[in-house]
Amino acid sequence: MTGDSDDGGESYEEIIHATGHEHVSAAHASTFEITTDDYLTPAGDCILAIDADRAPADFDPEFVAACRDADATITVTIEADGHRESVTGRGHPDLEFTNERSAVGRTSDYVDDRTVVVGASFAAEGFDRELVAALASGTETTVTLTVE
Repeated sequence: MTGDSDDGGESYEEIIHATGHEHVSAAHASTFEITTDDYLTPAGDCILAIDADRAPADFDPEFVAACRDADATITVTIEADGHRESVTGRGHPDLEFTNERSAVGRTSDYVDDRTVVVGASFAAEGFDRELVAALASGTETTVTLTVE
């Protein structure tokens, strides 16, 4: 999806529909993840939602190209059961968007095929606890990624 951002530049958006899970703990200090897997073990403390209907490999090429700009601002917004929180980070020239399973946000600059944002302002442990409780109840979740 293409649109105009507030500063007159282009913005692109990708939407993922997923589901929370009883094992969502959102305790990880440096990453957060949305996965297409239909299960979650207690060890997956970075995972916020499962059973995602899309993965990075499904994203539009224009969105991907915009994210590969080191000056791009990428915002990930997670909504569940009336709760909403956004985390902001930046793009990176090495972002691949080739993974068919998981989308990972990172507070670091580390990039692999799952990475969708680097330099995130916080990781799983930073998400609002009411939102995390909603995710842990197994509610439907919408994840919106926007790049400007």
